Amino acid sequence: VHLAMGNDGSPQSICPQKEAYYRQIFEKLDVDKDGRVDVRELKEAYTNMGLLQVPGQAEKFVSASDSNKDGELDVAEFVRYLHEHEMKLKLMFKRLDSDKDGRLTSNEIEEALRSVGFDVSKEEAKQITRRIDKDGTSTIDINEWVEHHLLHPSADLKDIVSYWKHATYIDIGESLIVPDDFSEAEKVSGQWWRLLVAGGLAGVVSRTCTAPLDRLKVLMQVNYFTSCVWPLMLFKYIQSRYPCDVRTVRFQLLVHATKSNNLGIASGFKQMLHEGGAKSLWRGNGINVIKIAPETAVKFYAYEQMKRLIGAQSQGEIGAAEKFLAGSSAGVISQTTIYPMEVIKTRLALRRTGQYSGIFDCAYKLLVNEGPKAFFKGYVPNCIGIIPYAGIDLCIYETLKNYWIKSYGAEKEKPSVLLLLACGTTSSTCGQLASYPLALVRTKMQAQASLTSSNKGTKVTMMSLFRSIVQSEGIFGLYRGLTPNFMKVTPAVSISYVVYENMRIHLGVY
Repeated sequence: VHLAMGNDGSPQSICPQKEAYYRQIFEKLDVDKDGRVDVRELKEAYTNMGLLQVPGQAEKFVSASDSNKDGELDVAEFVRYLHEHEMKLKLMFKRLDSDKDGRLTSNEIEEALRSVGFDVSKEEAKQITRRIDKDGTSTIDINEWVEHHLLHPSADLKDIVSYWKHATYIDIGESLIVPDDFSEAEKVSGQWWRLLVAGGLAGVVSRTCTAPLDRLKVLMQVNYFTSCVWPLMLFKYIQSRYPCDVRTVRFQLLVHATKSNNLGIASGFKQMLHEGGAKSLWRGNGINVIKIAPETAVKFYAYEQMKRLIGAQSQGEIGAAEKFLAGSSAGVISQTTIYPMEVIKTRLALRRTGQYSGIFDCAYKLLVNEGPKAFFKGYVPNCIGIIPYAGIDLCIYETLKNYWIKSYGAEKEKPSVLLLLACGTTSSTCGQLASYPLALVRTKMQAQASLTSSNKGTKVTMMSLFRSIVQSEGIFGLYRGLTPNFMKVTPAVSISYVVYENMRIHLGVY
């Protein structure tokens, strides 16, 4: 019989049955069967046992239970810690059980969440209850409570709520997303800005790694390159000799898509490399990553303000419809704020070698040659595109996630990271399909050197571009560049997730 310390500091005995149970758990965690468990084994065991892994959880568990601080747990340390941890969990259960009937209901879970600053709906509280409940009673008894949290390294309610709520901020290189919700506790503790910083840095790495595909998408959308080499060589020669005539010559050399002259994946990369070398694959990426910070900050602030406004008017819980309205409004506000950077990004991605010396040179030439209005070309289709993108993205994501929880939530832990990634990628893909024609027209308008057509002298509008594309290329012309756009999703999500999770740990967010 081992001894553990009680809450009052006095030694507490561990009954043989309980010790045997703890030893069984230890054997499952001891992957290499050497009688000791370290962080690596603990992480591997979490995966094998299908347990939710919060970043830093394994490290915190070993640190809390490793009494001799050698970085490993022997069976005695493990048994002693688990017994003390179980007693703390039982005390917490009794505090949360407000009606003292020995069971926690979804209402009591909701009250517990609200007591530490997490604003949740009744449905979310029910989902948490279903995940912990094992016998199908829609309530949680003390054994279910202890079993669910036994290998979580904290008995603090705020830590446990964060364990329930664990989610990821994924940047797939697209900006039209509904921001994540942050609890009052996360705002007060400063975790919200750490999460935004982690997400922003993940976005920088992710966008930089997938920048060649992003530039190829833009080129295919406007079909910038010709299929012949000599016009490109002629253009570079004229540009070096007569820089003042660049804009005129440039648009005389543009060749629009036909069935016999169509820019593809291989030909696009070939022509980019031929025109500017490997370095040219990253044109436009600098401003694309610079705009992450202001866009995220404005979107987050606008989203919080819109939620407060909508919540005050509805005098109820913020549901999916309200989140969609708040997210769409925040998207419009943030896009309006940074939209000139979007136009500059497109122009830099389309530029020829030597055309612009940098971001400020591009902005200056746009202002001088085309006027202030040039910085808002394509603004209308861009804002309209936010509505189907954000709406479909949010709706499909919540539908898929809630379907899984209702179907499997009672038998399994919280949805795995891979499942959440699958839901997010699927919903984002559907959102892009719905809004892509508007994105294509936006890019074409951003690429225009003049708002008037040289042939007809008529103003180029969103509707005239739609008609022109459909008449010359058919419906599929509205989806030009979609292939490289989808090709970058998987690597972007994977890279962003890995960087984000590592940054969370370094910034102390678990």
